[in-house]
Amino acid sequence: MNTILYIFKGGTEAVDIIFGLLAIILVLGIGFLMSNDRKNINYTGIGVMLVFQLITTWFVFNTPIGQWIIGTISAGFTNLINYGKEGVAFVLPNVANVGEDGSSASVFFLDVLLIIIFFATILSVLTYLRILPLIIKYIGMFISWITGLPKVESFNAVNSMFFGQSEALIAIKSQFHHLNDNRLYIVSASAMGSVSASIVGAYLGMLPDEFVLVAIPLNMFSALILGSLIAPVKVKREEDRVDVKDVSGAKSFFEAMGNGALDGGKIALIVAAMLIAFIASLELVNGIIAFFFNGVTLQTILGYVLAPIAFLMGIPSGELVQAGSLMGTKVVTNEFVAMLELQSLINDASLSDKTVGIVSVFLTSFANFSSIGIIAGTVQGIDPDKGASVSKFGLKLLIGATLGSILSATIAGLFL
Repeated sequence: MNTILYIFKGGTEAVDIIFGLLAIILVLGIGFLMSNDRKNINYTGIGVMLVFQLITTWFVFNTPIGQWIIGTISAGFTNLINYGKEGVAFVLPNVANVGEDGSSASVFFLDVLLIIIFFATILSVLTYLRILPLIIKYIGMFISWITGLPKVESFNAVNSMFFGQSEALIAIKSQFHHLNDNRLYIVSASAMGSVSASIVGAYLGMLPDEFVLVAIPLNMFSALILGSLIAPVKVKREEDRVDVKDVSGAKSFFEAMGNGALDGGKIALIVAAMLIAFIASLELVNGIIAFFFNGVTLQTILGYVLAPIAFLMGIPSGELVQAGSLMGTKVVTNEFVAMLELQSLINDASLSDKTVGIVSVFLTSFANFSSIGIIAGTVQGIDPDKGASVSKFGLKLLIGATLGSILSATIAGLFL
């Protein structure tokens, strides 16, 4: 037992580890029960990915080198964000000045929404230069090699860490005719379970850097693990190839910059529109609930419903309802609404570091109801028949992606 405690983190209670392992077993068990084809589940690949998650999390949280790497990456993102702020300040100097004075709305507008434009531009340029596609392709090939998963699914999982749900799926549109429903489920799960690099800068403006950054690879593997349990696949060699030749439609470097800026602007506008819609709708629902039950909110109800899951994930007993509330808010609205609530709690020092870490990892994904429509609509535009298939298993997709978020957050909690 002493060895186990040393590996996970000195001073961590053995009971926390036991409950964490029970949570992992529960998540995998639910995935197994949901499986379309239990006989063909790739247990070896799933085991390898779980080991990678454990090693990655331990390395990041419990070794000086891991801390240095995360610190270096975080500093790099901070520099990029500061460069982005220079562009924002030039166009909107009044907004930038108000933000510096501490207005929360202006700070969010400056440090979160508008920074998306700069990050999207960088991604577009790296894609045009063929740097990013090659990196994604070979990382995907490595994952395919160590896990036995098909190359397309592995490539899409890595691609989903850099690009949005729609962009990641469009990148493999030439392979769609090879995708049966199980393969379609896995690529859709990766798109829903990951986050795009274009908005990572926005997340870093709200949550602690180390938790957001470690959540990205954890959620990628979790999406593949749950996808491999729920929808196992076996692919013929001739049907398993990845083409990255036409990933960018830009004909020049400056066109790539322009396209990235416009795409980033669209994403920022979409995020702003969704926040207005979801936060207003949430307040409307809370108003209706308060009419019948004074002092009760949807977040409180969700908190109590999800408190048992939060407990297994490693959340301290006094913070279960708050954590469950944030998790539920993310699923029924989106991650930005929940992150804004968590940011407020962090600023007020209302939660322990462990709770902040676990919840931050859970929130860093696109697993929510609105993502079902985004993914189904994207696939519909590529292949109408397959779009109908995604709509049919949309709820199952959300459950699988949410289980993936729970798995990632639980693993992170083992080392906090």
